[in-house]
Amino acid sequence: MSAMEPFGRFLNVVDVEATCWAGPPPPGQTSEIIEIGLCVVDLESLERVSRHRLLVRPARSRVGDFCTGLTGLTQREVDGGVGFQEACDILKRDHYARHRTWASWGDYDRRQFARQCASGGYPFGARHVNAKLRFSETYGLTRRLGMKAALEHAGLPLEGRHHSGADDAWNIGALVLRMARAQRGRPDDPWSPPRARHAEGGTAGAAPPSESA
Repeated sequence: MSAMEPFGRFLNVVDVEATCWAGPPPPGQTSEIIEIGLCVVDLESLERVSRHRLLVRPARSRVGDFCTGLTGLTQREVDGGVGFQEACDILKRDHYARHRTWASWGDYDRRQFARQCASGGYPFGARHVNAKLRFSETYGLTRRLGMKAALEHAGLPLEGRHHSGADDAWNIGALVLRMARAQRGRPDDPWSPPRARHAEGGTAGAAPPSESA
């Protein structure tokens, strides 16, 4: 984390795309992250301040026609990406992933990172927010919506291409901001930076631990 960055001010919103197939993986292959989209949200000014995209070269799988149809990515594109461990190092070095709270739509992204980092090198700290669950709680929904349905429910446009990691992270960032504005000043506000919560009479502290999707 930058020495000039107040704790809790910036949130990393992360969305990954992975190799996938219409049925079971081909023999010898396993699902691997091939794109990491990241949107940085400023929880004080309540705006999306930057967007980033990392293409990741898979080591034990290949991008087929089904995967290309869903994600728009080709094997040639991901061949030009970085290795998975280098991608994790970039998240830690350039995006302060070990120190910032991060959010994803559901728990898939967190579990996928944990699975691929089973031998070590997990890039994130312990503070993860399941934005999909938070959205259901914020709007009093009885079921958890996919990202596209949540945008429609919130009256927000889909910006870019669904199942593009970078575009999805940007859209999830918009949903986070919609929730943050709706909950600003409430005692149970999970989005405000600790000092903002303290100033408004809430309880300062770290973001909640991850919840299951």
